[in-house]
Amino acid sequence: MTIQQILTKYWGHSSFRPLQEDIINSVLSGNDTLALLPTGGGKSICFQVPALVMPGICIVVSPLIALMKDQVENLKIKGIKAIGIYSGMHKNEIDIAIDNCVYGDIKFLYLSPERLETDIIKTRIKKMKVNLIAVDEAHCISQWGYDFRPPYLKIGDFRELLPNVPVLALTATATPPVISDIQDRLLFKKENVFKKSYERTNLTYAVLKEEDKDNRLLKLLENVKGCGIIYVRNRKKTKDIASFLIKNGVSADFYHAGLEPKVRDDKQSAWIKGQKRIMVSTNAFGMGIDKSNVRLVVHVDLPDNIEAYFQEAGRAGRDENQAFAILLYNDADIIDLKHSFENSFPEPQEIKNVYHALGNYFQLAVGSGKDNSFDFDIIKFSNNYNFKPVSVYSCLKFLEKQGYIFATEALYNPTQIFFLMKKEDLYSFQVSHSRFDGFIKILLRSYSGLLTEFVKINESEIAMRSNLTIEAVTQFLEKLQNFGVIAYKPQKKLPQIIYSIERLDSKEISISPEHYAFLKDNALARMNSVIKYATSSNKCRSQILLGYFGEKNPFRCGKCDVCKERNKMELNEIEFDAVVEQIKPILAKTPMNFDQVVSAVKGIPEKRTIKVIQWLLDNDKLYYDDTEMLNWKK
Repeated sequence: MTIQQILTKYWGHSSFRPLQEDIINSVLSGNDTLALLPTGGGKSICFQVPALVMPGICIVVSPLIALMKDQVENLKIKGIKAIGIYSGMHKNEIDIAIDNCVYGDIKFLYLSPERLETDIIKTRIKKMKVNLIAVDEAHCISQWGYDFRPPYLKIGDFRELLPNVPVLALTATATPPVISDIQDRLLFKKENVFKKSYERTNLTYAVLKEEDKDNRLLKLLENVKGCGIIYVRNRKKTKDIASFLIKNGVSADFYHAGLEPKVRDDKQSAWIKGQKRIMVSTNAFGMGIDKSNVRLVVHVDLPDNIEAYFQEAGRAGRDENQAFAILLYNDADIIDLKHSFENSFPEPQEIKNVYHALGNYFQLAVGSGKDNSFDFDIIKFSNNYNFKPVSVYSCLKFLEKQGYIFATEALYNPTQIFFLMKKEDLYSFQVSHSRFDGFIKILLRSYSGLLTEFVKINESEIAMRSNLTIEAVTQFLEKLQNFGVIAYKPQKKLPQIIYSIERLDSKEISISPEHYAFLKDNALARMNSVIKYATSSNKCRSQILLGYFGEKNPFRCGKCDVCKERNKMELNEIEFDAVVEQIKPILAKTPMNFDQVVSAVKGIPEKRTIKVIQWLLDNDKLYYDDTEMLNWKK
């Protein structure tokens, strides 16, 4: 089939979005390719379509297990065979998955980056006919990026096992240094970047300094019709704001990673179908969701970096119709953001102490524990070892990004089982152990795929179908596991810590002081960019965002909050900038009175200069000191 036929058959689209076809053709020509497409730009199609055209299997590297699971499930729904291997999977399950990739007709194998280093992958990958390596969230490979993950650096080594297989790297956001670094780290044979402008002409950005955010939200929702997303920084706020909106007649719901998977799915589905107008969420919501008619995205708290803000704001207006991205902030938010930044970089020794305490908490010997998962109560752990929970959380996040552990945030994981025995052996077991026969048949009739992978099951449903109590069902499952018939993962109601590699002695946790300082300095610069974006009142919002991502000389959007105020001045952009460029360096050094400032400006009519000065005063860029002299606010 042609790429157009595949697009129509599996996705129902008659044509590609901008750049998709060019990227696909580049991949089909065997070129290493970097694709930069904004949120909602259809990145996954760029590797899924060419992989379906070519014989063989596509390896997809992704850091986000939830997104991997979603993409695998979506491909299966389309009738495309896909499988994922990530932290926490049973060894037998991994064996079966890889066998299916080697000997079966699996088209997509999703791997978390730390899996690339395992012997089983390195050995068996050579037996697969790999047609493409797709690297999702490719910015994670760059130390200049906002989400640097060292395990991604192993992709370059992994490429050497498959020297003739092209790489497609994909990301929604990357600055010029990151773009260059991605290609270097992935060993591109030559530079090859497809980049769509980050400009969103249908999206109006605005920043509002606001103390009463709740009532401002109500006004925004009155003025902007249609569905929306409200982003907050913590889980409690999601529920509080959703409750406030509901009390005021707004159809709303809340969402965060700590909810049960089925609850999350139901909430997401209701919002996608339009049964709920507004979703109040942490940043756990939105990734991978295909909803084009979002009219409004509001950030009630300051985000950690421009990259995250741009992706989340970009979920508005994917249908190319008018939409709004609003950021609400106040002075307290800036203080909170700075505290959050400091908390996110605990001292290296504290990270090692937390890692050491984890091993003791789980009674795990050094050199063991790889792929083992453990219940984890962060409050209990913190109290036991006299840590602050916020510090523990930051240490876990650092250890996760470094590839030592994986921490799930979900508070509930349903029971999962899969059959270890082949069909013939299972039949023999049923004959020789007849009391299990009926129970096994009920399991196999109730759930498909049990012979090939772990499948989520519901003990209550099985109890009803087998006329047993839930306790008896649990006992049957435990006995079948003891006989070696099934692998059994009982439901978990606490978050899990999964060891991505065997437990190390804490002395082996490598944290270079220079590298740690480098990461912290980069994160500080990104935080300051957010504060600058929020507090700026004399530069177009779109210009700030586009400039951050390296776009040269972007035009004013003409409709953000800054541009609307500027438009009232009857002053063109060149004149405005000329006045600012002349007076800023002078007043930053030496205060002057109003008339002196006006006289210092050359080449612009006096009336227009006065308008600019007045605007800068109104927008808190200039201020009068006690001697009535004008100063530039630093």
